[in-house]
Amino acid sequence: MFRTVANNVWAFDLEWVPDPLSGRRAYDLPADTPDADVLEVMWSHARTSEEEPQPFLKYVLCRVVSAAVVVRRVRDDGRLSLVLASLPHAGESAMPERELLTRFLTQLGQEEPKPQLVGFSSRSADLPILVQRGIAHGIMALDFCHRPNKPWEGIDYFAKGDGHIDLKDIVSGWGKGTPSLHEFATACGIPGKMGTTGDDVLGLWLAGDVQRIVEYNQYDALTTYLVWLRTALFAGLLTPEAHAAEEECLRDMLRRRIAAGDAHLQLYLDKWSALVSLM
Repeated sequence: MFRTVANNVWAFDLEWVPDPLSGRRAYDLPADTPDADVLEVMWSHARTSEEEPQPFLKYVLCRVVSAAVVVRRVRDDGRLSLVLASLPHAGESAMPERELLTRFLTQLGQEEPKPQLVGFSSRSADLPILVQRGIAHGIMALDFCHRPNKPWEGIDYFAKGDGHIDLKDIVSGWGKGTPSLHEFATACGIPGKMGTTGDDVLGLWLAGDVQRIVEYNQYDALTTYLVWLRTALFAGLLTPEAHAAEEECLRDMLRRRIAAGDAHLQLYLDKWSALVSLM
């Protein structure tokens, strides 16, 4: 269990797809090999089967296509602010991966105070792909990678501790007892997957539907934030009153975004209300 709730928190999620360019390099394929053929070669090397025609690919052979984060800040006067951010922004076209990673890692590393990072399966998935793809692109992420000499001297995203909280690590059981984000969230009355799942991301990417990927990514960031809130309540780091106030602050933020044109967030708000009514 984590010990602190920081005044600056990033609850984040990433989406990625197989990267044909990396596949051509890794398997010495001609530059004019069609992407579809490259993907088949990549999956075959990952031991495709009838049961799993598109097996897991190592992170370094994939491309990050979306990053979403709920930014929680508590100001000096005690006021709470919540922002839902994404790269690319909702409605924008695909971003070059190098630009996406550079902007995300630079902002994360240079924020003051340095954010407490929160994810679900982030220690085994999101953090490794950030590192592997950042290295592959030749990105310098000095502030993100900085490791203080002692735990009390600053945030360390690579150490076990409160600088990087992986909720899956905290709530997981052994083997079959480990819940997915969808299972854990819905048990809490929080929206999980809504029509789109991680298995759909590649198809959406190949169809050029970046908007749907970003929307799905934002849903997962919102869910991660709400699960973190519930876990902080369980740990006694938030009172029931403070927890309820934070949830209402998120509802207010969603309503403002919906009024500004982010219609897809209405689906999330409606699903949340429906689940709460069943509790």
